[in-house]
Amino acid sequence: MTRVGFVGAGRMGAPMVRRLVASGHEVVAVGRTDDKRAAVRDLGARPVGTVTDAADADVVIVCVFTDEQVQQICLRDGLVAAMKPRASLVIHTTGNPATARTIAEQFGDVEVVDAPVSGGPHNIAAGEVTLFVGGSDEAVARVQPVVSAYGDPILHVGPLGAGQAVKLINNALFAAQIGLLTEAVSLGASLGVDEAKLLASVSHGSGASRVGEFISARGSVAGFVADVGEFIGKDVDVVRKTAAELGSELGLLDDVINAGIRL
Repeated sequence: MTRVGFVGAGRMGAPMVRRLVASGHEVVAVGRTDDKRAAVRDLGARPVGTVTDAADADVVIVCVFTDEQVQQICLRDGLVAAMKPRASLVIHTTGNPATARTIAEQFGDVEVVDAPVSGGPHNIAAGEVTLFVGGSDEAVARVQPVVSAYGDPILHVGPLGAGQAVKLINNALFAAQIGLLTEAVSLGASLGVDEAKLLASVSHGSGASRVGEFISARGSVAGFVADVGEFIGKDVDVVRKTAAELGSELGLLDDVINAGIRL
């Protein structure tokens, strides 16, 4: 059994906490209000009121919405400073690869792993959400028995920050495929083909993709974008900023993304 501290037991984090508890780990999760602490108890974890209260653990997991929140919690709110030497920090939030590296540089006695996820709450609940993991071999091996409670496959893609880089590229491709399907639906309309029937048909052809299957199940590109636009827009914004900081750009991917999602 591993003692796990958890920050961010929300839409994505709650099923993670539930599976960690079911796997036999002792989980302490942050709940800042009475309602949120009650929700943590319902998941089987012990609620605490502040992030530093969750720091006394072997593995601390952060699963919040934005990279800025990760920086606030880990650095300015004192989470990592309160962690034990040789404890492990796992960052599931999609963000800038530099954030994980900065935390590791400032707190060298904490093992930092970036492990953004690909999938949704239903994948986590089933124990089959994809994790793109960056970190040293030793750091990744140390956290794998914990994150395997909900992660499968767990893909170790390189050193610290590489998980974020792969996730950002993955989401740029995801957004670009939405753009391609937007153009395909427009072409279909000009040829008199119903959008829903086109999407369903292409899912069985050589033009099929996982994104196409998701959109087909939703029934329209516009409906799907309405569902995921906030999340994918955040990640595309991060990958654009990150590429610019590194002296690069998205190139053709950006043109295709703009066809489907106005950011």
